[in-house]
Amino acid sequence: MEEMIELQEEMEIMRCVFGIDVSKDSISVAIVIDQTMFKETKLPLNRDGFRKLEEALQSFNNPEVVFEATGVYSRRLQRFLDDLGQDYTCLNPLVAKKQLDGLRPYKTDRNDARHLAETQFIMNRAVTYKISPVYRKLMDFSRFYQEVSKDVATHKNRLHRSLQLVFPEIEHVLSNTNNELYWSVVSQFSQASQVTEEYSFNEVVDLILKGTQKKISHARAEQIAHSLYSAARLSYSAVDDDSPVYLQVKHLVNQIQEETKLKASIIEQMTALAKELPEYNELLSIPGLGVRTVVSLIGELGDIRRFRNSNVLNAFIGIDLRHYESGDYVANDHISKRGNTVARKILFKAIQIINYTAISLIVLKPVQNWTIVFQLTTKIPNWSWLTLIF
Repeated sequence: MEEMIELQEEMEIMRCVFGIDVSKDSISVAIVIDQTMFKETKLPLNRDGFRKLEEALQSFNNPEVVFEATGVYSRRLQRFLDDLGQDYTCLNPLVAKKQLDGLRPYKTDRNDARHLAETQFIMNRAVTYKISPVYRKLMDFSRFYQEVSKDVATHKNRLHRSLQLVFPEIEHVLSNTNNELYWSVVSQFSQASQVTEEYSFNEVVDLILKGTQKKISHARAEQIAHSLYSAARLSYSAVDDDSPVYLQVKHLVNQIQEETKLKASIIEQMTALAKELPEYNELLSIPGLGVRTVVSLIGELGDIRRFRNSNVLNAFIGIDLRHYESGDYVANDHISKRGNTVARKILFKAIQIINYTAISLIVLKPVQNWTIVFQLTTKIPNWSWLTLIF
């Protein structure tokens, strides 16, 4: 009985580390106890594999788990560990590369898992901060929004190419070529010969009024119809009247309209989630920042409380400064441009808006409004990095 108690006490003070290398459909697991390899195994990256991993984790007292982030593949492992309530260390790929490069003369998934576990005894990496599921949802929404935005830009470029073949002058009929009225006009009147030969003036006006939910006056519709007629008379199409390019124009317009609605829907859902977060109203109070910018920024940065200081946050975004000097030569400092490119893009545009708004306020009330803007960007300690860029 005493021997069993002693053995149990020894097991409790033993340090156990699980090094896990995540690939597309499997995980390589290395279990190291007090710097001695105990077991190596390979498990499928599915419910079956997670069940076996759970059994292995529960057979040790306070095991440590270390793995390298591998994009969407490691997300499943991370979710499983969160559901299990298991602490873990998720390494940034760049950090893992720097830490393990000297140990990778022969790189395999098995060796990577073993090196992750063995180096944990030397480096004592900190446990990864667990963010609220709300931030994870906002990040997924943000990435979805960025992908849809890219699709919209691609389809607009394709539409421009198609219109250059069939009716290039229609792009100048309206001053705003990025709203519902414009898409309606392009969809209905992309064939110049129809405008001049098949439709009467009153029919064109009626189609313009019925083709959009936007409320416009009859006089405005007549003005658009006159412009459309003038453009159609000058146009010379590069394709036949039965060309499939006309079908392509209608298809692209429909795609753009649907994607634009989807973007608005995504922002609405992001706003509903972000409203419950403390930083939402604080960021929204900064002059120049709107709802779309705020929710996108929160979605990409996540819970900033996980960053130790503003320098770490700047490095995460990729706006930390790089300095180089050798002898008498001193290079100009520049930002690293590593890290989250989407967050850097959003932040760059946000700072441009803040700067423009601040200048506008200064022109109106130089001293008073500058003080307001400065206070709004410095009143939150966790967001003090904004003042450095601002």
